[in-house]
Amino acid sequence: MIAMSQRISVAIVAGSKSDQAITDEAAKTLTDLQVTNEVKFLSAHRNPEGLRDYVSKSEAKVFIAVAGLAAHLPGVVASMGVRPVIGVPVAVKLNGLDSLLSIVQMPPGVPVACVGVDNARNAAILAAEILAVSDPEVADRLNKMREAWR
Repeated sequence: MIAMSQRISVAIVAGSKSDQAITDEAAKTLTDLQVTNEVKFLSAHRNPEGLRDYVSKSEAKVFIAVAGLAAHLPGVVASMGVRPVIGVPVAVKLNGLDSLLSIVQMPPGVPVACVGVDNARNAAILAAEILAVSDPEVADRLNKMREAWR
């Protein structure tokens, strides 16, 4: 549980509660790394104003956007500012290939990082690595996690 006074470092956004298992995996990995995070369900299609309001007011340094099918959410979030966005394609149809291609084929000037299909754990680790560039404590926890894998 995150104390109310802690600022959120990573915002995890999905367009639908049907993606909750994936958002939970990202949140668990970040929590294990002691990186503050929160999960929101906001559709780029059904609630664009709510999404815009959330992104504009969020203090998050990095966004993870989980999306299937047309997978517009990561690109829409990226278009709303200059903070890093990591897209997690979801295997809804075509084994997630459609989602993956939608996320990686962003137009010039609006980049979105992309991890493997349904791989929220890697998205969380990449978000922590981005934070670790300026936070030695996060870097230390990442190194310890990797050491435990050996």
